[in-house]
Amino acid sequence: MRKFTDDRLLVATHNAGKLGEITALLAPYGVEVVGAAALGLAEPDETETTFLGNARIKAHAAARATGLPALSDDSGIVIDALDGAPGVYTADWAETETGRDFGMAMHRAHDALVASKQPQPWTARFCCTLVLAWPDGHDEVFEGTAEGWVVWPMRGAQGHGYDPMFQPLGHDVTFAEMVPTEKNRISHRADAFRKLVAGCFA
Repeated sequence: MRKFTDDRLLVATHNAGKLGEITALLAPYGVEVVGAAALGLAEPDETETTFLGNARIKAHAAARATGLPALSDDSGIVIDALDGAPGVYTADWAETETGRDFGMAMHRAHDALVASKQPQPWTARFCCTLVLAWPDGHDEVFEGTAEGWVVWPMRGAQGHGYDPMFQPLGHDVTFAEMVPTEKNRISHRADAFRKLVAGCFA
């Protein structure tokens, strides 16, 4: 497994919440983190049907465009009663003509759950695939999950995305009711990051 030896890492995301989470997770390792938006990078089309496929598209496009090692994250919520939806289309469910509306997306998910007539608890998990890519085309892959279930109504104002409707296993609050440090300790992204750090930074 290739070790990360540079002092600057490009995070291939335009999502400010995700960038903040990743920056916090990498803070102990003395790496300067820069986001794709700060470098004026366009968002590549995510044409794959898996988290890994889309993460690879984003990481390699950013590494090629900048000559920097690039870390990408493709993640989403997988709801068992919806046969795994929204899954890789988690962000797409939030798309509107004026930007992403995750409140609308959560209502869409809840409406689909009610229509499914599946009994509660509605088990679900957040999944995260990280790809660390170098400009020479090499990459390393790390995957993480956070198990839990969908709750309704939405609760909490912390976090981002679908956090207000996801209650992680072993907790009585949603991701959106947790302070960021607590969520970052148990999240799907934290799970994947522990593997990334062990593989490439340790």
